[in-house]
Amino acid sequence: MTETLASLEKRRQELFNELTRLGDFRRGTISTSYRRCGKSNCACAKAEHPGHGPRYQWSTTQKGKSRAQNLHLGPELVKVETELSNYRRFEELSDELVSVSEQICRLRPVPEIKNEAELERLKKTLQRKYSRKWRKS
Repeated sequence: MTETLASLEKRRQELFNELTRLGDFRRGTISTSYRRCGKSNCACAKAEHPGHGPRYQWSTTQKGKSRAQNLHLGPELVKVETELSNYRRFEELSDELVSVSEQICRLRPVPEIKNEAELERLKKTLQRKYSRKWRKS
């Protein structure tokens, strides 16, 4: 199905509106772990016992640094789950927004320059901007 410029612009606006309603979000994952306490007479010392837990931990990497935070079962865990879900939705919306915007760019016509002198001035400006200058050392 071929989309029109107007329908794509409408979809882009819908995506922007949905982004504003998204709420709080954060990157990362929630993991669970079980640990053994190290006491020899504890139930966790038996081979078939999984260990104490589960313990919940939110972890992420930002700017090359790992961060982790232990979470309490209950409202805190639900809050972080919601924020992570919102982040996944943010990523989906962002990808779709870029895709729609690229389609708009392809469909939008190139502006015409009617004045020949202005066209030459534009060409010179663009040549200077994008040409590589080779300098001798």
